[in-house]
Amino acid sequence: MTDRRLLSLGLLGLAALFVVSLFVGAGDLSLATILNGQLDGDALRLLLVSRVPRSAAALLAGASLAVAGLLMQMLSSNRFVEPSTVGTTEAAGLGMVVVTLLLPGAPVFAKMLAAAGFALAGTFVFIALIRRLRLKSGLMVPLVGLILAGIIQAMAHFIAYRADLLQSLGAWSSGDFSMVLKGRYELLWIGLALGAVALFAADRFTLAGLGRDVSVNLGLAYERVVAFGLVIVSLIAAVTVATIGAIPFVGLVVPNLVTMAMGDNGRRIVPVVAISGAGLVLGCDVLGRILRYPYEIPVGVIMGVAGSVIFLALLARRRPAHG
Repeated sequence: MTDRRLLSLGLLGLAALFVVSLFVGAGDLSLATILNGQLDGDALRLLLVSRVPRSAAALLAGASLAVAGLLMQMLSSNRFVEPSTVGTTEAAGLGMVVVTLLLPGAPVFAKMLAAAGFALAGTFVFIALIRRLRLKSGLMVPLVGLILAGIIQAMAHFIAYRADLLQSLGAWSSGDFSMVLKGRYELLWIGLALGAVALFAADRFTLAGLGRDVSVNLGLAYERVVAFGLVIVSLIAAVTVATIGAIPFVGLVVPNLVTMAMGDNGRRIVPVVAISGAGLVLGCDVLGRILRYPYEIPVGVIMGVAGSVIFLALLARRRPAHG
């Protein structure tokens, strides 16, 4: 199957899932109502103010997080890392706590930028650690990342506890689309734009994934490309945390499944990774609305269970490609 046909099928499936998502939920809205021309003011408001923004938010968050995970795996030369396993997401949450404590009246965009700064700092600490430790086992790299993430998360919880912000930190730590409305998700379009930038620079990121010595010999400004990639990852993590909270495993399992099927060519797989991540998160959100209807299970919980199962399957299937 050609790449173009594969992308067309993926987009078609994503569109079908998007339509399904519009009509799943406790609100009284059905496709038959629209087809029969019986859409009243309340149903139209539910569709435009809640269902369309929610479904769009799931697509945008899934696509950007999957691309961010792919970049992290390229830049760290390890298949088992993503923003939520190296401290990036936790650092973004810490940044949200700090800026809320110091500047409680700051707009969401300003808080997002602060979270991005913290996320970038946490990511650079992780990269510095794995370079300093020179780990031989590929599984040790995400283990170090999880330890770092735990330390950062403990700091965030301590500050949040002292400042009575534990409830807010809980919202930033667990992805949930139930509160997404028109006007409260638009920052996620930044993540999609960053994914497009990653596609434009995919060849450079692919070369950087070969290691510093190889990429420098091929004429790549290695440190600059790595820094650029980490900025993209940090911004995506911050946008997601500030808007809907953290969603685990998306950036871990999606790139692994896609690269297993299509190889490591960044320019070729970035669009497929984005579409697959969008479909996975939207599908988990729909499932969360169905399992305990009319109540909801947050997408972070659904993705945590599904992602952990897929991750364990990946570990059982193969060893990491890079030590």
